[in-house]
Formats: sequence, C-alpha cells, structure tokens
Amino acid sequence: MRPLRLDMAGFTVFRDPTTVDFTDADYFALVGPTGSGKSTVLDAICFALYGTVPRWGGTRGIGNALAPSAVEAKVRLCFESAGDRYIATRVVRRDGRGNVKTAGAGLQLMPPGFDVTKLDTGMDLDDLGEALAGTPAEMDRAVQDAVGLPYEQFTSCVVLPQGQFADFLHAKPATRQQILVNLLGLHVYEEVQVRAAERGKTAEAKLGVIEQQMDALDDATDEAVDAAGAYLERMRELTREVESAVPGLRTAREAETTALGARDTLDAELTLLSSVRTPAGLAEATGAIVAARAAAEQASREVHAAEEAEEKVRGELAAAGDAGSLRLMLDRHTELARLVEQEEWFAGKVSVAEVEYRDALSAAELAQAEHTGAQQLLEQARQDYRDAQQRDRATALRGHLVAGHACPVCEQPVTVVPEVPRESAVRLAEAAGNAAREAAEQATTRWQQRDAVARNLESDLERKRGQYEHHLSRLAEVRAAVAGLPPVEAVQARLADLAELQHKLEAATAAVRAARDAHRRAQNAVRSAEDEQRTAWRKFDTVRDGLARFGPPPTDRDDLAGAWRTLVEWAGGEHEARLAARDEADRAVAAAHESTVRAYTAIVELFTAAGLNPPGGPAPGVIRPGVSASRAAERATSVADAEAGLIRAAAVAAERAEAGWQRLVERRQQAREAAEQRDALLREGRVAKSLAGHLRANNFERWLLEEALDLLVDGASRILRELTGGQYELIHTKGEFFVVDHHDAGLQRGVRTLSGGETFQASLALALALSEQLAGMSTTAASLESIVLDEGFGTLDAATLDVVAATLENLAARGDRMVGLVTHVQALAERVPVRFEVHKDARTAYVERVGL
Repeated sequence: MRPLRLDMAGFTVFRDPTTVDFTDADYFALVGPTGSGKSTVLDAICFALYGTVPRWGGTRGIGNALAPSAVEAKVRLCFESAGDRYIATRVVRRDGRGNVKTAGAGLQLMPPGFDVTKLDTGMDLDDLGEALAGTPAEMDRAVQDAVGLPYEQFTSCVVLPQGQFADFLHAKPATRQQILVNLLGLHVYEEVQVRAAERGKTAEAKLGVIEQQMDALDDATDEAVDAAGAYLERMRELTREVESAVPGLRTAREAETTALGARDTLDAELTLLSSVRTPAGLAEATGAIVAARAAAEQASREVHAAEEAEEKVRGELAAAGDAGSLRLMLDRHTELARLVEQEEWFAGKVSVAEVEYRDALSAAELAQAEHTGAQQLLEQARQDYRDAQQRDRATALRGHLVAGHACPVCEQPVTVVPEVPRESAVRLAEAAGNAAREAAEQATTRWQQRDAVARNLESDLERKRGQYEHHLSRLAEVRAAVAGLPPVEAVQARLADLAELQHKLEAATAAVRAARDAHRRAQNAVRSAEDEQRTAWRKFDTVRDGLARFGPPPTDRDDLAGAWRTLVEWAGGEHEARLAARDEADRAVAAAHESTVRAYTAIVELFTAAGLNPPGGPAPGVIRPGVSASRAAERATSVADAEAGLIRAAAVAAERAEAGWQRLVERRQQAREAAEQRDALLREGRVAKSLAGHLRANNFERWLLEEALDLLVDGASRILRELTGGQYELIHTKGEFFVVDHHDAGLQRGVRTLSGGETFQASLALALALSEQLAGMSTTAASLESIVLDEGFGTLDAATLDVVAATLENLAARGDRMVGLVTHVQALAERVPVRFEVHKDARTAYVERVGL
C-alpha cells in the first residue's frame, strides 16, 4: 500500500480542511514540534482504512476522531496497491445527544492512472469509480483484500505508530508466524489442502456412483452381445420370408373378394326385382282427383251467385241517399234545441253581474269620499303642528321676560308676563297629527281595495255581456239554417232505412268471402290430388329407372294402374331366371376362401418357427356363412390391414431385436467407460488424499516460514550490525528472537533485555528487512510498498542517527517503496528530501510541504 493523497476535515486537531499530497514523495518526513499533530497524519491513514487508530484503544474510541466542538469529521485517503488506485472515505458525526457514530464509509476502485488532482475540483466520484464497499462492515473485508493485511499487521509492518514499533520484535511466535503467513500469502497452501480434501471426498462420492453403475451393467457382456446379434439375424430373416409370402395371401384374398362381389351382385339384383310391387291405394288416388275437380267447379258457380247478390244491395244503398248529409241535418236540429235552452241562463248571468258592479261602484265612491276627508284632516293637523311650534317658541321667550322691561323681540315694554303653559303645544299637535295620518292611511287603503274590486267586476260584466251577445248571434244563425230542413222525425226515419241496407250489404259481403274461401279450398284439393298423381308417377319412374339395365317393357302414360301391373309381372319373370346362378356363385366364394386360409396358415407357421406368437387380428378370409354384403366389405378392409400388420409385426420384431442388441452394445461401452472412470477416480482420490495429508501436517508451511524467518533475520542482522557498529546481530531459535552481543564474548540475550535505544535499533532493523525482502520471498504476498516510522529517533546518539539515516536513504533510493519518518530531530529531518511541516495554532493544525 502506497498513500498518494490524504484529505482531512474536522479530524482531531485538523479542524479546517487539510490536504497532504504524497505524490512523488518516495522519501519524506513529518516534522514539527511535539503535539503539533505529526502522528495524527498517520492516525488519519489508519482511520480511513480500518476505522480505528492504535492509540485510541479500539473502535470504541471513535469519539477521539472529532475536533473539539466539531459535529462532523471526514477523512479521505487515495492510495495505490498492487498497481490499482483506490479511494477510502470515512465520515463520523456527533448526534444531538453527543454520541459519535460513523455516518458513512466507502471504498472505490478508480480507473487506471487516476489523477489525484481531480479531487481538487470537487467532482463526484460515484460515477467515476467502482464501489467496492458502502458500509463499515463491507469496508473491513474490502480494505483487507485491497491492502493484503488486516489492521493489526498493517500497524506492525507498514505504518508503525508510537508505542507499537517493537510489536513484531516482541510478538509471540504464533502471532509472528500468522503475520508472515499473511505477508507471504502462505494461506494459499491452506486453501490447496482444503481443496485437495474436497477433491478426495468428491472422488469417493463419484466412485460410489460409478460402482453402482457398473453393478447395473453386469449383464452387458460380450456373450450377451453375440447372442443378441444372432437373434437379430433370425428376426431379419423372418421379415424377408413374411414379405415374400404376403403377396400370395393378398392374391388369394383378392380372388375371394372378386367371387364375393359376383355373388353380392346377384343378391342385389334378386332383392331389387323382388321389391317391385303395385303401391297400395292406387285406384282411390285416381278417383279422388275426379271428385276434387267437380267440387271446384261447383264452388266457382257459388262465388258468382254471391257476387251478383252483393252488387244488387250496393245499388239499393246508393239510391237511398247520403247518410252523412242526414246526420248533419240532425246535428243542426240538436244544436238549435241546446242554444234555446242556454239563452235564459246567459241573460241571468249578465243581470247578476250588473247588480254586483253597481254595489261595488257605490262602495268605491264612498271610500273615495272618506279618503278625501281624511286627507283634509291630515292637512289641518299639519297646519296645527306649525302653529304649535310658533306658540312653543314664544313660550320659550317668556322665561326671559320681566315686567316693566322691554321685550327682546318687539322692544315694547312688558307690563304683565303671561303664564307659561304646563304642556307643550307641539307635543299635543304631534299626537293629533299622528292620529290624523293613521286615519288617512287606513282610508286610502280602503279606497284602493274597493276601487280594485269595482274594476274587476266591471271587467267580468263586460265579458259576460260579450258571451251573451255571441250566443244570440249563433242562435240566429242556427234558426236560419234549420228553417229549410225536413223535420227531425223524417230525418231519423231515413237514417234507419240506410242502416238496414248497410247490414244487408255486410251480410252479402261476408257471403262472397265465404264462397271465395270454399272455392280456394276446392282448388287446393284439386292441386293436392294432382300432386299425389304426379308423385305416384315419379315413384313408378324411379322403380322402372332402377330396372333400366334389365330392359323393362314400355309404359302407357295414360294408365298408371296398367303401367304398374305390366312392370310387376315382368319383374317376377326376371327374378325366377336369376335364382339358378345364385347357387353357383356361393360355391365359387367357398373355394376362394379355402385358398386364403391356406396362405394365411403358411405365414403363421413362419412366426411360430421363429419362436414368436403370430400377431392378433381378423380371420384370414373375408366371408363367413350369413355375412351380409356390407359387412363383407368392411371385413375385406380389416383383412387388408391384417396383411400389412403381418409385415409390420415381423419388422417390429426385427426392430426390437436390433434395439436390444444396440442397447447391449451401448451398455457394454458404458461398462468399459465406467471401468476407466473408476480407475481414474481411484488414482485421483489417492493423490488428493496424499496431498491433503501432507499439507494438513503443516510441515510444508512450517518449512516455508522457517526459511522466510531465516532470510528475514539474516537481513535484519546485517542492518543491526551497521546500526550498532558491529556490536549486535539478530538470531532466532524456535521462533524466539535473540541478540548476540559481540562486545560481551558473543553472549546471547533475549530481546526484552535490550534498552530503549537498543530495542529501537533492533525493531528498525526488522522493519527495514521485512520491507526490503518481502517482495522477493513470495509473488503472492501482500504489497508492502511503503513503510512509515514514528518512533524513537530522539534516543539515538549522533553516530547511530547517522547510520539510521544512511540506511533509510539507501532503502528509499531503491525506488520500489515509499519511506516515511515522523520526527522532531532536526538533524535527521534535514537529510530527508521531502518534508511535511506540521504547525498548530489556537484553532487548527495545518501541513505545509517543503523540499523537492
């Protein structure tokens, strides 16, 4: 893992947004005063990747990530690992209760050659990178896959924080062994062991299945295949023999069918000739047509007589006059009588309306007079009110008058002051005026109501007078019209005569309809009789046409009964002539049937000789005693199908024999293949079990770890000798580290007996050796592309410090890894080409890059 860029905001002492750009910083130092935040930069790298920091004491110390009074902290690390570039981001927030929790975490795989300067543009990385993790739980696995190390080993081999620099040196053998397993990728051998064991189990399972298959294929032997081949050849020979014999059977069956056809032809002719008989009721049908024609002629004469009677009544009715004119005369007489009766009623209504109108007019005139008087009284009350106002004003001046003084109005001396009235004249006049106004309003209302009633009665009177005058005018018109008409009794008598003539006409019309209906029925009877005669002739023609091939005698078309008699006598003679030929046809059919039976029996014997049951189906012949011609035709079709079935049965037997032989051949091949698979699985299972057994013993892995530890200790001893001027070198025995003190006669000492400075030198030697030699130990190992040291440089003397600086410079000069230091030793910092100076003020810490 190689850091490229670190962005912090609100993280511990870095309150403001701060960026540390490690691009091209192969050898750098974080420098600054104690407490300025140098180690916090390494904390941010660990926190971005693993969500915790060594000096926090675990993930529960996440509250330390927030700067004082900050509510959110964000750390983003862009790093490179094994040639791929990633961005890890973590965000923590403080809620309303003061609890600090992770609010966001994610890991993205960026496109190849991703330019970290794009982060300065504020661009959205979601659409650019591939999200590998989006939650803290997903981050743990994704970061370990990307970096190749879990948190504990990362802080022991890559970023070595304060207080944990010597963890690898002092670690227990088992812990150190696990670190090397992860660093060297030796877990691949554990996977190989697991897969080998799984393959062994799979081979055993498959072997059991193969053995079951082989048990099921025991019958697939070479002898069985040969026997099936011989049986197949017999069935093929049977097929050839049956195919040769079936044409003879078909020829015999066709001869039998021909003989049966000849016999059936004679049977059909005999049946047809014997069916010729004179139809029943032929004489009755001939007499019925004569009777029907006579009835039709009588019905026609009756229709003519009824029509003449109807025409006579119509003439009498026309001569009797118009019934409409007579009814109009009668209506005039009736209207005159009604108008005379209504004349007195209309006159009475007019008289009553005149009396009511005169009474209402008198009441309206009286109300008008009352209205006029009330208006005059109201006007007098208004004048009295004005006079009362004058008197009240004069009375108001009396209060200022003094006897013997001049009046302020007329300036005349006042001799006696009049007495002031106790009641106001205006109040009295106002009361009288209100009463007069109320009386005037009531009088006005009565006058208006009575005037409206009078006007309504006047309108009603005019309307009734108009109705009366119209009635008198209509009465005069009707009297004038009735004056030249016959009397009512004469008009009624003429109407009665017309009604009687109308009834006679209706009866005559009904008689005409009845006669016409009877005539139609008689005509229908004639047509029906004629249809029956034509049907009888068609039946005769049909029977005679059916006998046309026999040459029937000629027919007399004028005598249906005679024609039938001649045809029946001729058919009887023809029937007698054909009875002798029928017996000869029976003998020919029986001989043909015997030939068919012999041919069929020969084919059945072929099946029996081949060891097969003959196929089922109909009997070989097409006739049996008493079989009808139609049934014989159906049986002939079934026999033809049976002949084809004989060939199919032989062919099916051959096909089954071939299929059985083919199955045996295939099963024999399957048995051979199963045997080969069984041998291969046995070999594979033995190899897998052997490999799993060797790897399960951990001998191979232990040998690899010992070799790796030997190389690591040799490299560390070389660096330690340089750092200590040849005094110390490092060895290991059974996984434990020891130092050899050449200044004390080669005494071996446990690493825990070293002083602080000596422990730093030994730990530095191991860290440098691990970083230097890991890539050569395994191509599948974790990628230790950087090492950052945060420990103990202030405890070294000048000479040792110079050796340490030279060692780090040589390591960085190789160019295959990044080397970083955290120190406040000025002499060491000045020798580092790139320095990140960390400063802190009252608000925040900040980082400034100086050097190349």
